Amino acid sequence: MWGGRFAAGPDAIMEAINASIGFDKRLAKQDIDGSRAHAAMLAAQGILTDKDAEAIREGLLTVLSEIEGGTFEFSTALEDIHMNVEARLKDIVGEAAGRLHTARSRNDQVATDFKLWVREQMDATISGLTALMQALLAQAEAGADWVMPGFTHLQTAQPVTWGHHMMAYVEMFARDRSRFQDARKRMNECPLGAAALAGTSFAIDRHATAEALGFDRPSANSLDAVSDRDFALEFLAAATICAMHLSRMAEELVIWSSAQFRFVTLSDRFSTGSSIMPQKKNPDAAELIRAKIGRILGANVALLTVMKGLPLAYSKDMQEDKEQVFDAADNLALALAAMEGMVRDMTANRDNLEAAAGSGFSTATDLADWLVRVLDMPFRDAHHVTGALVKLAEDKGCDLPDLSLDDMHSVNAQITADVFDVLGVHNSVASRMSYGGTAPEKVLTQVRRWKDALA
Repeated sequence: MWGGRFAAGPDAIMEAINASIGFDKRLAKQDIDGSRAHAAMLAAQGILTDKDAEAIREGLLTVLSEIEGGTFEFSTALEDIHMNVEARLKDIVGEAAGRLHTARSRNDQVATDFKLWVREQMDATISGLTALMQALLAQAEAGADWVMPGFTHLQTAQPVTWGHHMMAYVEMFARDRSRFQDARKRMNECPLGAAALAGTSFAIDRHATAEALGFDRPSANSLDAVSDRDFALEFLAAATICAMHLSRMAEELVIWSSAQFRFVTLSDRFSTGSSIMPQKKNPDAAELIRAKIGRILGANVALLTVMKGLPLAYSKDMQEDKEQVFDAADNLALALAAMEGMVRDMTANRDNLEAAAGSGFSTATDLADWLVRVLDMPFRDAHHVTGALVKLAEDKGCDLPDLSLDDMHSVNAQITADVFDVLGVHNSVASRMSYGGTAPEKVLTQVRRWKDALA
């Protein structure tokens, strides 16, 4: 493979550490797509004859069919997907195969292949996030006026609606979606034609190959083109944040589906049983999603560490760029699909949500706001009065709405019976009409906005 420079083949250990075909064979389609575009450009520029270009085109299609059909024999001795494809192409078309590598290097070839693959993962992730957001929108629309407790510190804070809680995740995953969309735009420059690092003396048309492969433009600097892995790092960074968001939602589903909460019932399709306890229904899909952040974050850190000390342009260290990205992409896709399935299938237990919404003095803030609004009390004074009323209710073993007017007068004589209108959880959520608030009307407005945006 190395021509006349080496008098002996590599040691077996060198071959083992040097070969990447065990994992980069996943780039076969992208490698062949890039080679077909390169060959067509060489022919259009008169660098390759039409006859050789046609033979290469047909030969590459044959190689692709063998790979996709499972009959292709990969060779570790040929190191990587690029040399495996080229060697098999030579078997099929003969001498013409040796002309395919004119005006390119494996450096720009692998950068192009990897970009094409990552770009496909970007698109798949954007689709997966869109589907998850649509599932959340369906839940939000169905339960726009269902009350539930909102939490801070996992302690009951104020009543919110089920729809509002679901829409919080819509916003969260929308940011993830925008990150992938933004990264995709930035990465869409074609390295092909940068050759090893300095460009080429052949009169190639890099704009033609960029267009043929769906890139917006060729990369503007040949050194940067072959040494850049920012596109993979941005994918992993966005994937890490997305996996963290999935983990947060998974944690809530684990809590909510427990016997202590019973806020949701997960479908049998996304639950498992116990080998010893027949009553168990475990939220294993949610727990596994919760764990995916570990390996995706690990992939992000691993690739950052590989790249952090590399001089320009290409170094063999960069062969370590793919396995982590492959694994992260696989696991993110699986986590997104599992979360979408769980969200679509899960049943919110409306009665349990409502019963919990009124517990824990959840309308205390509504009481304080009423004191400010109706009695013109400074908020800090209203906060103090409300705290005293909460303490009184706690001592009496009841909730705020269960206090009598006389009880309230024992703390502040100005309080009137109208205060009880704000102590109900439905009145509480209905009053939150500020933009982005939990009022059912506002929730449905946001649902409609996102349904239109995703359509």
